Amino acid sequence: MNKNRSNRQGPVAPAPAGQPVSFRAGCGREWSMPSREADLAYTEQAFVECPACMHRVEPEGSLPFCTLRPAGTAHPFAALAGLVLPE
Repeated sequence: MNKNRSNRQGPVAPAPAGQPVSFRAGCGREWSMPSREADLAYTEQAFVECPACMHRVEPEGSLPFCTLRPAGTAHPFAALAGLVLPE
């Protein structure tokens, strides 16, 4: 697993059917699998740190999950980091 990749800005086009995509969780783990989806939900929560992970989402009435995003993409809210509101 390579945690030192630079983040590309902007959306990533889905891979063609059958092409592997590397997805990264908030903890830095990566999975490579064929997918045309922009994001995946990791519901297994198989790692010891999953219950306390800051990237875990616990929706009411459903299973907790972690969002897996294509490796190398910016977080969806990354653009807000530089947002300056007028006074």
